[in-house]
Amino acid sequence: RGGELKFEFSKHAEKEMKRRLIPRSLVDAVLNSPQQVVEEYGDKKAHQSQIDFGQGKIYLLRVIVNEAVNPKVVVTVYRTSKIKKYWREP
Repeated sequence: RGGELKFEFSKHAEKEMKRRLIPRSLVDAVLNSPQQVVEEYGDKKAHQSQIDFGQGKIYLLRVIVNEAVNPKVVVTVYRTSKIKKYWREP
């Protein structure tokens, strides 16, 4: 497969990553190989993976992407412990 996928980050997404202390490396990892991609509202999709942030507690890292533009834009990023709420069982 060819190189890394191209994503732009909105100012909001960058601010939220800082505020929520979510490292860019984790976001890139989710974007490049998400455990799951689910439909969100509008043209947005959530790229998400279950990640241990180091406290022995698994969080769902959700990267919300606007897929209607090129390059795709990361709209926001957050982690949640409410995995069942967002995880889609196949």
